[in-house]
Amino acid sequence: MRMECEERLKKIVDGFQICRNAFTAIGDVTRQLILLVLLESDLSGIRVGEIAEKTHLTRPSVSHHLKILKESGIVAMRREGTKNYYYLSTDETQWKEIADLVDLIYESIQHMSAQS
Repeated sequence: MRMECEERLKKIVDGFQICRNAFTAIGDVTRQLILLVLLESDLSGIRVGEIAEKTHLTRPSVSHHLKILKESGIVAMRREGTKNYYYLSTDETQWKEIADLVDLIYESIQHMSAQS
């Protein structure tokens, strides 16, 4: 039983390490606002200017936050000629890692509460 708890705890620690950049990226209120705008658009993408309009942020600010979201694997970009379109990454890897970590933490909490 103790071995199972230690293994679960190690998986949680590893999960936090893997998801650290994504958590930092989505933990910012401004980036959450940008994510909401991206969620409202379709997966074909939206340009920086459109995001700036919808969020009332400056274009440089939107670009800065999109860079962080892109580097974390949360947002992807598609280029058409000279235009860049941003959208929520359909590569499920980062989103799956976050979901798996949250599920593991929830399972651990349930396991601990069942023992008490």
